[in-house]
This record gives sequence, C-alpha cells and structure tokens, in this order.
Amino acid sequence: MREVWPGEPYPLGATWDGVGTGFSVFSEVAEGVELCLFDDDGTEERIDLQEVDGFVWHGYLPGVMPGQRYGYRVRGPYDPAQGLRANPRKLLLDPYAKAVDGELTWNEALFPYRFRQPDRVNTADSAPYMPKNVVINPFFDWGNDRPPRTPYHQSVIYEAHVRGLTIGHPAVPEEQRGTYAGMAHPAVIEHLLSLGVSAVELMPVHHFVPEHFLVARGLTNYWGYNTMAYLAPHGAYSSSGTRGEQVPEFKAMVRALHEAGIEVVLDVVYNHTAEGDHMGPTLGFRGIDNAAYYRLHEGDRRYYLDYTGCGNSLNARSPHALQLIMDSLRYWVLDMHVDGFRFDLASALARELHDVDRLSAFFDLIQQDPVISQVKLIAEPWDVGPGGYQVGNFPPLWTEWNGKYRDTVRDFWRGEASALPEFASRLTGSADLYATSGRRPGASINFVTCHDGFTLTDLVAYDRKHNEANGEDNRDGTDDNRSWNCGVEGPSDDPEIVRLRQRQRRNFLATLFLSQGVPMLSHGDEFGRTQQGNNNAYCQDNELAWVDWSMAETEGDLLEFVRTAARLRSRHPVFRRRRFFRGTTADNDRDLVWLTPAGKEMTSGDWTTGYARALTVYFNGEAITEPGPRGERIVDDSFLLLVNAHDEDLAFTLPGEEFGGTWLTVLDTSDEAPYEEPYPEDLWQSGAVVAVASRSLQLLRRAAHQGS
Repeated sequence: MREVWPGEPYPLGATWDGVGTGFSVFSEVAEGVELCLFDDDGTEERIDLQEVDGFVWHGYLPGVMPGQRYGYRVRGPYDPAQGLRANPRKLLLDPYAKAVDGELTWNEALFPYRFRQPDRVNTADSAPYMPKNVVINPFFDWGNDRPPRTPYHQSVIYEAHVRGLTIGHPAVPEEQRGTYAGMAHPAVIEHLLSLGVSAVELMPVHHFVPEHFLVARGLTNYWGYNTMAYLAPHGAYSSSGTRGEQVPEFKAMVRALHEAGIEVVLDVVYNHTAEGDHMGPTLGFRGIDNAAYYRLHEGDRRYYLDYTGCGNSLNARSPHALQLIMDSLRYWVLDMHVDGFRFDLASALARELHDVDRLSAFFDLIQQDPVISQVKLIAEPWDVGPGGYQVGNFPPLWTEWNGKYRDTVRDFWRGEASALPEFASRLTGSADLYATSGRRPGASINFVTCHDGFTLTDLVAYDRKHNEANGEDNRDGTDDNRSWNCGVEGPSDDPEIVRLRQRQRRNFLATLFLSQGVPMLSHGDEFGRTQQGNNNAYCQDNELAWVDWSMAETEGDLLEFVRTAARLRSRHPVFRRRRFFRGTTADNDRDLVWLTPAGKEMTSGDWTTGYARALTVYFNGEAITEPGPRGERIVDDSFLLLVNAHDEDLAFTLPGEEFGGTWLTVLDTSDEAPYEEPYPEDLWQSGAVVAVASRSLQLLRRAAHQGS
C-alpha cells in the first residue's frame, strides 16, 4: 500500500516540494474523489483522498516525483437536469494541471451518454483515451531575467502563432520548428527586432484539444481556442517532450525574448472550455463540479448558457471559477514570467446575470490584484451574446482590440463614403472611445488584420471569403470583411491590379504605424502572407495558415516598407503620444490641425460631404504637451500627412509659412521601389503643390525649430 499523508488543501493542483507531491482538487458536489496515478505502461493506481477542507479534497504522497502522470475520478450525483454530472468512470484532467502529457483520442467513452441512447449513462472507462496530467519540477534558473515593462505608447505588438510562425523558418533547426524553442531562436528574434516589435502576442498556448467534429473531418484545431488546462503550456509546442519538459522550454523562450527586450503577451480563453455544450465530452470541469465552473440555464440546468459560440461559458460569477482564473493569471506572471494577457471574448467574463457589467466581480478582482493589475491587460471587447459588443466600455487599466479602428480604416481605404470623420478619430487615438473614461491613446490596440479574418494580402485581393477547405460549405467565417479585391477576385496577372493591391497594402501599413495608439501587426503580413481567401483558418494546420518565410525574399520591398514605417514611429514621439491631441495648448500653439487638400483649415462642411476622401493632417512636434520620463520637454520634428483615398490623383497645396517653410518627403505609398528615408530630391516649400497619387498617402517632415 502506498503511503498517503493528509497534506494541505492549498495550493490547488499538484505541488512537488523535493520530497513528495501534494495533490488537491476542489469539488463541492463530490461524495468521493480518487487520485489516479499512471505508470508508463498505462497501469492505473487509485488512491482515495480522505481529507476534505472547504470542499477541497487533498492528500500528500511521499516519493511521487516530477514526471508522474495522474488524473482524478469523482464519485457523486449524476442528474443533468439539476446540473449534476459526476461519473467515476470518466478520468478527469486537473483544472490546476501545470503540464499535460499525451493526446486526446476521440472515443464514445469520453462522453457521459451513449451515442445511440442519449438518456442512458455511459459507464465506459475513458482513461485509455484521455491525456494525463503531469507533476512538474517548478525550479528554473531565470538568471537575471527582468520584465521589459515597455509603456503602451512605445509598444508595437506582433500577433503570432507559435507553430505557424516558426514551422517553416529555414534558419530554425528542424527539431525546433513549430515549438517554443523555435520562437526563441535568434533568427526569429532578429526578424521581430527589425520590425520594431516590443511584444509578441501569442495565440493560445494554454493546453487545448481539437473538437470531435474537426477530427472526424480529418482536420484539427489549429488556433487553439479550445482550452482544457489553464496553467499548462500546450504540450505539442514542445521540442523536448511533454512529460513536464514543455514547462522549462516555455520559460526559456520567455527568458530569451526578454533578453532581446521583447515582452510576451498570452492570448487567453477564460470564456469557455473544450467540453462544449450538453452533448459534449466529460474531460475535467464538467465531471468535477459542473455548476461551479459553467453558466447553466436556470430553467433547465442540463443546458449551458453560451455567450461564446462554443457551447458553454465559464461561470465567472462562481468564486471557484473566478479563483481558477486569477490563480492561473498569477501563475503565468509569477512562475512563467509573462508580461500580460489578451482576453478572448472578454465581454463574456463581465456578464452579471445576462448584461455586460463594467463593474463586475471579474473587473473588481483584476483591479485590486497587486500582481495582475500591473501587467498588460488587453480585452477583445465583444462576445456573441446580446449586448456583447463593448468597444470603448472597458474600465481603466484595460486596453482593447479596437474593432472600430479596423472597420473604419478598411472602409476608408476601400472608398466608402462618409468614412473621413471617423477615420480622423481613429488616426488620432480614438478619443471618442477612450478619453471620457480617463484612458489614453494607448488604450487603443490598433489593427487592420489579425488571425481572425483575411490576411493583409487577402484583404486587397478578395471581396468574399473562400473557406471551402474547412469542410463547412463556406458557411463558416464572417461575411462582413470590408475588403476590396481591386477589380478581380483572387490572384491576378494584370499589372495595374497588382500595383494597386501593393499600394493598398502600403496604405494600410502606413496608417497603422502613423496612428496614435498601439499598432498590432499580424504575423506574416509584413511580407504578404496569404490564406487564399480563407478568412477562418482555425482548422488549417498546414501550409495554408503557416507563415511562408520564402516570401521574405519575394516580397522584400513590402518587408522593407514595414521596417521603414516602424523606424519612423520609433524615432518620432509625435506618432506615439501618451496623451490625446488638444488642438490648442496654453500658448495657443496647436498640436494638431486638419487641412483640406487646398491647404486651408477644414470646416464642418468639409467633414460632412459624402465625397470627402482626402485631407492633410499637421502634426506639430513642438507642441507635445506631455513630458518625457524624467519630466523633460519633448520636442520632435513636425509632419504633414497627405492622404488621398480617391480613385484619381489629386494636387495638394502645402499650407502657409505659419506651419513651416521647408518640407521633405519621407514616405510615399505610391512609390513601388525600395528606398531609405529621406528622399533628398523631394524638397518642398510652403504653398507648393504636391501631386499625390490616387489611393495613396505621403508623409512630409519639417525639422524641429525651423519656422514657427
């Protein structure tokens, strides 16, 4: 008989102390809990946990070491109509598992019911088909690791998929491709630094499983928004194994990125789990304490409230589910050294009863937490439920994926009427969304493309989605793409269309890097990644969705353009201000002026005409109101941004000498050749007429202290 000591109820999960391992799991509905230990050959040893404190079942096993695989079985009531789903024949993952070993093998035994008799309890043992939790060694030599703590106004975010970004990189050793080690490879880091990236936002790395229906089609969950273990790095992204080795490999990745000054932000999915709706499998939470972890219908508790489109919603009103979320967040910051989080479908976490409440318990916990309140907090500010679109409504401390920025910038450059006023607001930091709540331009995470939707290249090549490869008859994915194919659907050999598409890509990228707020670039867009019109490649773990690094050569001009735009932003604080523009300052020195292409100040009529698709913006680098980090005055060059979204060339008249006498062209999206800033031949005097090509923009610079 194995020796079992009482142990302690906390910390939850499996905790190795150098001599043995303590195990603890919460379940209020359990009548008994068995800890199941597995040998390498799959032999299972079951141990009844006799100690219960505050509904936490616990025990300590001397001699149990890192690498030990385990799971739980919970005895208790099975009454789905009452929200009770205990079934001791189902092996359950630990909600606090720090590593998971093995793959899920889909089988009827994983489900709580019989396929042909849904009202009959399924008593088949699921253990042979389940991955197992792993006891880990928590100790790691972090050396001198320090968080970069890059301020939002100096940040450039790069959204990346660990596997998709690195699996095809020719400089990454084959055994490291598609892994955390691949992300830490010097060639990958060098590329990120060349783009001015200050933070990588990693698509889900919490351990996830593919959905049953995808596997049945021969597909898988590539994106990873199907979590089953909120403290465990996904095992398949490890080059060194999954018996706990993924943990030090992940830490080594973070350490290497930190050494380069790059923060690590995790895309986290606390809104739902991989267990799906009432017809889904029993993998962990459902069998441990269904009602504590999930939002259930009050009228019939066999059904789940679904604000996510994935079958269930995590119960952020339950103290135990909230505890899991907060414990997970703190673990990733304190133990794994990550620098922040992007919360998928964050509105679902803020629902009190049915409404989204910006004063919900979830926000209260974040606000008062001494650890989590100090890292980057990025909301995807919507879910699929009624009233779920909450762009601009999250409380202080939070930044947001600005979906209105994406939509407006797309509309403007594809030529939609009446887009100019909102385009101006988005360009200058979306004060209409964030200023009234006490937030600053850094609250706006600006993006034109992301993992969900068209890539940048596809945005200018397709009017319609082409998702046939997903096996859903092209019904999946959004139809609201706000894209323009420039006249031909899909690839084209027409030189005029090719040039127009290239120009449109540069327009989007220049707008992104010259906008106030935090730019976010989607991986591979810097050199033209395409998904052939698929705007929902969540199930495409193949070349369709992976980054093709050979395009860094074939699309070298685009890559150099991105690097140039990033350098401009980095060198000039006028494009990354901490505070919103005021228009005027105390001495009446205006920091921002809107001008017509004729060089005159905009009137209300100039804004409201439905045909207004061009303007000049004056950024005064000598009227920056906020001080530098040591209280010093910030002085920058001044700029004129000449924007022409019309389908014909326009002549822009530069404003009078009160704005400055001499201007130098530093960026022109109509220029097809690679170049280095500045253009020595493009020197302009005030009042000069500058030709701006159709659907393009130019940026002109005046050195500080020249003129007024």
